[in-house]
Amino acid sequence: MNSDTVVQLLQRGFRVTLGATASLVEILQDPQKRDANLTKLRLDLGELTQEWATKGEVTEREARNYVDNFMAERRAVSGPTTVTTTATEVPPTSTEVQLELQELTAQLSAIRAEVERLRQQENH
Repeated sequence: MNSDTVVQLLQRGFRVTLGATASLVEILQDPQKRDANLTKLRLDLGELTQEWATKGEVTEREARNYVDNFMAERRAVSGPTTVTTTATEVPPTSTEVQLELQELTAQLSAIRAEVERLRQQENH
């Protein structure tokens, strides 16, 4: 198994987990979606995994945009820089969502560090 395959496998696993978590949050927050999402749990596992991976990819992109906007704001407060950002504006979020995003960002950093460690092991 080469490092690209490991990276893709870890990234897909991360996105599936992120998508499943987002679905769970939807179930808890929206009673109308609860029945629809619980019905989906009876679907084929492969189909459900693909749906979660897609949802996870979207959530990952939204989190990245949020972090990019946050960093751009921090740079603007600390002084002028030549950094240009292409992130879209993200509406204000609750403290709970911000904490969840921070936790997901930390998990993503840990996964990336593990992938880098595996790449270095493979090269030696």
